[in-house]
Amino acid sequence: MRLLYHSDRRSRHSLCWPAVPQTRSPFWRRSLPWVVSAGALAYVFAATDWRALLEATEGANLPLFVAYTTVDKLIFFLWWGILQAAAVRRFVAPISTRSVVALRGGAELLRAINNPVADAGFLYGMAQLTRGHLASIVAAVGVPLACHCSVLLLQASVSMFFLDGGPLANRGVLITVGVGWTVVACVAASVRLGLWTRLLETIGLAAWLRNVELRSLLPFVGWFALLAAFDVLIQGLAARAFGVVIDWWALAARIPILYLALSLPSFANYGTRELAWATSFSEFAPRETLLAYALATNTVFLLLHVVIGVIFLPRAIALITEMRRARRAGERLPAPLLHDASDP
Repeated sequence: MRLLYHSDRRSRHSLCWPAVPQTRSPFWRRSLPWVVSAGALAYVFAATDWRALLEATEGANLPLFVAYTTVDKLIFFLWWGILQAAAVRRFVAPISTRSVVALRGGAELLRAINNPVADAGFLYGMAQLTRGHLASIVAAVGVPLACHCSVLLLQASVSMFFLDGGPLANRGVLITVGVGWTVVACVAASVRLGLWTRLLETIGLAAWLRNVELRSLLPFVGWFALLAAFDVLIQGLAARAFGVVIDWWALAARIPILYLALSLPSFANYGTRELAWATSFSEFAPRETLLAYALATNTVFLLLHVVIGVIFLPRAIALITEMRRARRAGERLPAPLLHDASDP
């Protein structure tokens, strides 16, 4: 399969793109999300008072909770889609924000299964749409992810000093922050020693690294700082609608731990979210109330994954289909690829 690279001024050279053999993932990898969810759910609900859980749900202001949770999901979906589009335009191709949001929306249907499958589907669609190397797409999409993780680390680092008892009385937060800064120190050391550059040269992304400047990342950090503030606010309001009143500093310090738990492979975050909430906020509400809140949140998110996916999937498929048709016909594409970030 040949890719024709075009620019507004001239046609670029053609590149041979080797066919990638289709491989079937091993059984353990396909079953891992189900095993994790089943194990976490069994551990969490083994000693649960189901009557108390139902009473907590009945005592919640469900319409207000659903409204807050829906706003939470929609804002996160649009915010991430817009920032990922900005990163791809900056580092790979001048693709429209609508196209990126459509692909991300179509992948939400896969997010009803688990996050890694949805992310893989989104990256595959982006590689098809931009005709870029998958490695460069992953690197560009990784820019918002790295910025978000940095903001969460700073958020937890500052917030833990405002918790009751300080950092030493909140070992979970302290350990998370310590591990986070250790990773940052290791990355900084690898950059200084040239190991990071050699790694990128090995996978063909040295040219991409030269396009990345610190000042180009600052807007992403700023937007994710705003998103982090919104995240604390909306999760605090949703929890209060469910009858769970959590200190704002505790939310800010422990939400990063929640995201670490949600990064584990699971079926639609069932089990991991419940476990994270039950262990992280146990001093603010009874265990069954926290489990009911997390279970209700997962259910609302699952429904929203399906709704968003159904809305955007036809557009995502149409974009990829049109791109493939134009490629086969050798036509000039409506959104030309100026350069591939891994191509010097």
